[in-house]
Amino acid sequence: MQDSPLAVLLSRLDFAWITSMHILYPPLTIGLAMLLFFAEWRWLRSQDELWYRLTRFFEKLFIVNFAAGVATGITMEMAFGILYGPFSQAAGPFFGQVLGYETITAFMYEAGFIGLMIFGWGKISRKMHLFATFNVALSSSLSAMWIMDANSWMQTPAGVVFKDGIFQVTDWAAALLNPDVLLGFPHMLLAALELALCFVAAISAWFVLKQRHAALFQRSLTHAIAALVVVAPLQIYLGDGLGRVVADDQPAALAAMEGHYHTYNADGSVDTSWQVIGWPNAKGDDFAWSISIPHALSLIETHSWSGKVTGLDDIPAPNRPPVVVPFYAFRVMVAAGFALVPLAFWGLILMLRGRLSPGNAPAQRWFLRAVVAGGVLPYIGVWCGWWVREVCRQPFVVYGLMRTDQGVSHMSVVAALFWLVGYMAFELTVWGSVWYFLAKIVRQGPDLASPVVAEGNQPLGHLEPAPHDPAALPSYVRPI
Repeated sequence: MQDSPLAVLLSRLDFAWITSMHILYPPLTIGLAMLLFFAEWRWLRSQDELWYRLTRFFEKLFIVNFAAGVATGITMEMAFGILYGPFSQAAGPFFGQVLGYETITAFMYEAGFIGLMIFGWGKISRKMHLFATFNVALSSSLSAMWIMDANSWMQTPAGVVFKDGIFQVTDWAAALLNPDVLLGFPHMLLAALELALCFVAAISAWFVLKQRHAALFQRSLTHAIAALVVVAPLQIYLGDGLGRVVADDQPAALAAMEGHYHTYNADGSVDTSWQVIGWPNAKGDDFAWSISIPHALSLIETHSWSGKVTGLDDIPAPNRPPVVVPFYAFRVMVAAGFALVPLAFWGLILMLRGRLSPGNAPAQRWFLRAVVAGGVLPYIGVWCGWWVREVCRQPFVVYGLMRTDQGVSHMSVVAALFWLVGYMAFELTVWGSVWYFLAKIVRQGPDLASPVVAEGNQPLGHLEPAPHDPAALPSYVRPI
């Protein structure tokens, strides 16, 4: 059966699975590349060997994560054509070109410097190696910029007209600088840095807790916590700004993530209440039960006591997104983000009191356990934030211009199920392999025995000497 609702649902679930698994890796690649550059820079400035050892250890974890991101990223781009062929064709004039720029950034610019970063130790000068690490951090951030630009354009399409089944670009500046990307990209970039900081802090806290190389990892722990004191509150601030952009340009999306069913109360007054928790009724036009705080929604979204926020009842029924997934995913994302703030300031207080010094840090067992557990919070936040973006855009693949059922490829239920099972098997294999190798590297710990690399005087390789016997030279037969 072609184009059945089940086939459409399977295709949507398939792409949701693919993107949910892929997004586990690029944020860590982006953020950890920044931290590797910082650690290597500190080593060159201070000549302190501990910074070198930290750089080489976390670089191993970076390589594993980067490889998984490449594998799942290529798969995701394939899935656009397989699962969303009509959308790919229609959006090609903009979407295809932006992804082309991302491919150039990732597979030419980034890949070239990653080769130098991984294999260049001792073979290029230390300053040139630092330059390579810097370019890995820069190129991975630029790659994320193009991806976020494409996704943001799907949220707030601008600079195009949908004519003859094709999105024709009329204003490249407006399309590239669409309303969502101006805060959406910084929000995602900061999320990547926050995730990397928590990743480094969690692994460092584990080593300190186990009293393995405690002096080494106390350094990375305290630096990560100090940076998190700034990054975690700033991320909340950017998220608030992005929420107001959504309120202006995607009122249906905001109403869904806030469970805001009614613009006005029954008595005609503005509905200002914020639903803390609740569950929709059978009709899906209100909550069957909920816990709400009066005026809180207006304060959050309009920064006023009784500001009006558009409810779902002002959105035509066919254009309303689902509520349950974005409503709860949004709250989990916010909770994860806010939980990192007291964790960071707890660490700051301990640092100021000298309790995270190399000699005292292992004794702070409750804090170290909290940091280890907190390492998963940014992953949960990124996951839930991505679900909010994608589900709240429904029922459109390009908000307000192309519906999802118009963009899905025409395939049978059997074909859609085949791709779903295949992609699930592949992504789970990658995920399991990443866990295995990351755990293996952490169990082995850092290499403290090998000599520090020299100043670029190791040979790059050697050529085999030419044979003296002409008969030993390779022969070449010219084809006819």
